[in-house]
Amino acid sequence: MIFGKRAREHESKLATKIRISYLLILLPNIIFMIYVFHGLWMTNERYKDMLNSVVAASEFSLDFKEDFDYETYLLIVGNVTWEDSNLPTLLQDARKVVDGLKDYTDTHDNQKRLASAEKYLNNLETYTDRIKENLEYGNKYEANITIWENDVQIVTGLLQETINEYIYYENRQLQVTQSRNRELFKKTIEISLVIFAAILTAIALISFWMPNWITKPIEDQVKEEQKQLRKAEFELLQAQINPHFLYNTLDAIVWSAEAGNQKQVVSMVGSLSEFFRASLNKGKEIVSIREELQHVTSYLEIQQVRYQDILTYEINVAKDIYNYSIPKITIQPIVENALYHGIKNRRGGGKITITGVENKDELTILVHDDGAGMDEERLKEVREGIIRNNPDKNAIYGLYNVNERIRLNFGDEYGITVDSTIGKGTDVVIHLPKILTDSVKN
Repeated sequence: MIFGKRAREHESKLATKIRISYLLILLPNIIFMIYVFHGLWMTNERYKDMLNSVVAASEFSLDFKEDFDYETYLLIVGNVTWEDSNLPTLLQDARKVVDGLKDYTDTHDNQKRLASAEKYLNNLETYTDRIKENLEYGNKYEANITIWENDVQIVTGLLQETINEYIYYENRQLQVTQSRNRELFKKTIEISLVIFAAILTAIALISFWMPNWITKPIEDQVKEEQKQLRKAEFELLQAQINPHFLYNTLDAIVWSAEAGNQKQVVSMVGSLSEFFRASLNKGKEIVSIREELQHVTSYLEIQQVRYQDILTYEINVAKDIYNYSIPKITIQPIVENALYHGIKNRRGGGKITITGVENKDELTILVHDDGAGMDEERLKEVREGIIRNNPDKNAIYGLYNVNERIRLNFGDEYGITVDSTIGKGTDVVIHLPKILTDSVKN
């Protein structure tokens, strides 16, 4: 009885020692896991806040200055009454965006920029109130024109510039956070290898399956985070507006206005407004083919005014596929590539044709140009660049970006294919699944 009791006590102590040894082995790993997931959660939350900040700032109308200046002028010259004017709505929408941004940014400089933006909005409200009072008490046209020229136009320009600076510095913070994430992932992998080796040495005889059980969730988490980071990078890239296109378009509008071509000015301003509205599209990543075609139509209308001597286009997409899904800003980069690398490089210009049909298993949208085309060597380089992880040429990167975003959203079996003949033109085919827009969650 005594021996049995001692044996049981010995077994109990041994079991206790084994449990303690397991705890001593697992405790560092548990602490490390908590540290990793807490770090990932904190960096993801910060990254998400900055992304939300950039998206919210992007809702600030890129046409605010032009719209506000134009609405103010219409009020001064009497084309609209104060009751019918859009000025209060424009100010209210701008304030809503600025107030919303205060909850996102935590940098001192961007907080100061938001304070400046709020001050500019207060100034604009003061100026519009003065104009309203002048209209009510004697219609002081000269005084109102002076306010418009010396106050309103300057402050709207400062406000637009301030919001653009805010977006720029938030994007820089995103890059810093990405760098920190990469360092965290690197340290995670390094520490994981050390702990993995220690655990493998300590418990290899009794639990050879534990290393896989421990490391698999971390590896899956890292892969998912890397995928989300890549997707976020592409969303930021496609959300950025090409300043050269904007400047050139505004220059063309100014030239048309100076030439007295009012209809062309109205048409270009409308197309530019539709282009940017479709580019933002309330932050949605997936849109309908109908919306995507409206976006590319606005782009082509603008470019046709600029390149009217060399560019014609035709859009002939079956209406049956209008309600299917497509990543936002997919067709326009391909059309831009066709214009700048195909049509402009051909003597006498050419034509861009967009067609789209529903096939048995997928949708196909063809962007064809009869421009300069490519020889076999260049075509091979472009095809390889589309599927390469780090394409090094800008002309290839636009196509690579489109292809990669389609793959990230719909799978590796979808994307774009390119065919070209030197002197005859280029075909870019977009392959998409048949998914109705309402069934896709952005």
